[in-house]
Amino acid sequence: MLWGGFSSQDAVVSEWSEWRPFPDPRADGYLLAPFGPGVYELRHRESDGLVCVGSGKNCAYRMSSLLPAPRGEGTRNNAALRAYVLANLGALDYRTRPFPSGAEASVFEKDHRARGKYLFST
Repeated sequence: MLWGGFSSQDAVVSEWSEWRPFPDPRADGYLLAPFGPGVYELRHRESDGLVCVGSGKNCAYRMSSLLPAPRGEGTRNNAALRAYVLANLGALDYRTRPFPSGAEASVFEKDHRARGKYLFST
């Protein structure tokens, strides 16, 4: 997966990015996400249902672990989520939101996850 990014310090923290199609690394897809702290959300385009939310100190790298190796980093313990993402690549969108620190991103993620609106909560 090709990564594109921007520094969290250069971005406006108060807003989500627009929804973008989740890239397929088998087709040299391009992921645009913060190289620093941030939060991401995935949704299924057809149902508009939210799939998952996550955060990381390097949001772009963390998002790459949504796919199993060798297509992604494959470092997650949640095999069901990775399999879902791989099976639905053509129907998923993502958006990101940069934060000044990983701690702030983590608090934001936990707050959103606690609302129970995601297909996968881990």
